[in-house]
Amino acid sequence: MPVPATPPAALLPPATPSAASPASTTSPAAHPRPAVRRESTVSAADLLAEVRDCVPVSRGRFRSDAGAPANIPVCGTRDVVFWKADMDIDCDGRPGPRCNSRTDPYFAASTTYSQSDGRPLSAERLPFVVVPAPSARWDYRAHGIGGGSVVAVVYRGRVQYAVVGDVGPKGILGEASYATAKGLGIRADPHGGGAPSGVTYIVFKDTKVSPIEDHAAAVTEGERAAKRFVAGGQANGG
Repeated sequence: MPVPATPPAALLPPATPSAASPASTTSPAAHPRPAVRRESTVSAADLLAEVRDCVPVSRGRFRSDAGAPANIPVCGTRDVVFWKADMDIDCDGRPGPRCNSRTDPYFAASTTYSQSDGRPLSAERLPFVVVPAPSARWDYRAHGIGGGSVVAVVYRGRVQYAVVGDVGPKGILGEASYATAKGLGIRADPHGGGAPSGVTYIVFKDTKVSPIEDHAAAVTEGERAAKRFVAGGQANGG
């Protein structure tokens, strides 16, 4: 069961935790259509081919949920870090009709990283990914990653570009915003939505979208970074 995210250490700006609520048998409400159905000219298969082999960069492994086995390493190459996990739904941030305290009992009206106008990110509108708070196990900041870093999220043949937008518990991986799930065809209901496995998160080092809420810019930068990454692997026989 997902647990409320904990804010990072004092090294990051204080933030209200990110959370994904526990499973429920209630049926999901009608959801808006994803803003983008297919936004990558780099195929999911090509991206996955470049992350077949894991060279761990974390000093330990992460859990997909509280109580689950700690069996997920953060892997790395020269250009990316990546992990393969589930997807819990982060509905935190600016309230909207789908993400608010009525739809999600664990709702928090803030995110670690904010929009250019100072407001929290909108989980309903913006595809973003949650990274674990820095720890001795792994510190994302040591790998050229921060708020606005570009992520390719891959699931069942689809690629959704997103940004790093929130920080969660130190020991858990596998959480993304409502909009990320919708773009991948994953049930985005904070009550029992998400995907139990099969989601690959590829974070491109030394990328940054500014303003962070500009999803079109994330797609453009994601495409550019993905093409470089795949071309580099093919040139090296990957």
